[in-house]
Amino acid sequence: MVQFGSNPAGGLRPATASIGAGWGWIMAYGIVSVLVGIAAFVWPFAATYAATVVIGTLLFVSGVFSIAAGLFGQGHEGRLYAVVFGVLTVIVGAVMVFEPATGALSLTLIVAIWLGVRGVLEVVLGLRMRRRRGLMIALGVLNILLAGFILSTVPWSALTLPGFILGLSFLVGGITAITAASDHRKGAEAFAIPG
Repeated sequence: MVQFGSNPAGGLRPATASIGAGWGWIMAYGIVSVLVGIAAFVWPFAATYAATVVIGTLLFVSGVFSIAAGLFGQGHEGRLYAVVFGVLTVIVGAVMVFEPATGALSLTLIVAIWLGVRGVLEVVLGLRMRRRRGLMIALGVLNILLAGFILSTVPWSALTLPGFILGLSFLVGGITAITAASDHRKGAEAFAIPG
């Protein structure tokens, strides 16, 4: 419940007692996220397995719903597409759930290809730029080297890279939540957007 107090202009404003309420929950979430992120770095194989199974399960369920939409969605023109897409999604999801190493390999190869293509595009763009050309070219070369490193270390990278990515995501998210909780405790709005 929000309580209101009066301000010198005679209007009502929310009482400051509610500011900072619940900061402990945000802090706890941040700490747990940081711990999960660290655990993913310490045990990247387990984190990769978990990430692959979760993504596979989500794909499988999504595919089932797509098939159902195609079969039972009377009168919509994309029914055949929905069924075909759903079957493909169910197959990919099932492979990721029941053969997580294969799923992790696929995810890793996609990341490597994405980094390589991005790197080439950044080098090409850098060569055309007038300002900050060197920085853009360096970024492109770095991404190409990362793609090459990932491809040269398969299958080891396939069994660890998704776990490291998951760990980094939890770690950064946790640090963000901890700093937001600290600010909120001091009276600032949690996750406030500067105005």
